[in-house]
Amino acid sequence: MTTPTTTTGLDRTFARRVTDGLEPKNWILLVTVLIGWHADRLAGIGWGLLGATFAAVLPVLFIKVGMKRGKWADRHVGVKAHRLIVMSFIIASVTVGIALMASLGAPRIMIALIAAMLVTLAVLMSITTVWKVSVHAAVSSGAVAMLAIASGPVMLVGYALVGLVGWSRVELKDHTRGQVFAGAALGAAVAAATFLAIK
Repeated sequence: MTTPTTTTGLDRTFARRVTDGLEPKNWILLVTVLIGWHADRLAGIGWGLLGATFAAVLPVLFIKVGMKRGKWADRHVGVKAHRLIVMSFIIASVTVGIALMASLGAPRIMIALIAAMLVTLAVLMSITTVWKVSVHAAVSSGAVAMLAIASGPVMLVGYALVGLVGWSRVELKDHTRGQVFAGAALGAAVAAATFLAIK
């Protein structure tokens, strides 16, 4: 017979796998490649990977260096003060990425995609100064919203994964339900509005 303790342990193990597997970096890589393909097939994927370099790859390297130096405990950077440092770096990195993409003649939809990430992050950062809103929920929700705009409403099925991400953050006690719902709502609204305005 399964005990409540064992069940909780299994739930937490699965939640950790979900949180790690569906972390913001992976959503960014997915959405940049898919929208890149939609925009200009293989050339679009190239633009997407360039954008992802500044929005995901460089930020991950920055976080890993910080972990090695003992500045923060894990790649999800739970402490608010540390999170603000990481967000500041990502905003700078994404800004450089957008400028480079624009100067190289990237398709407008690809610039809109990366710009939507930048605006969403700026909004999340302003909220993070007073409240720990869920970045996992915001990024996953924003990614699905932009995929639906670019490729059609069938992409909204991705919200099943957004719900799973939200559950994992609450199960791990990294966020409250309110922080997850707020992140998901803000992520979708801000990313979609910015993406539509620029593309």
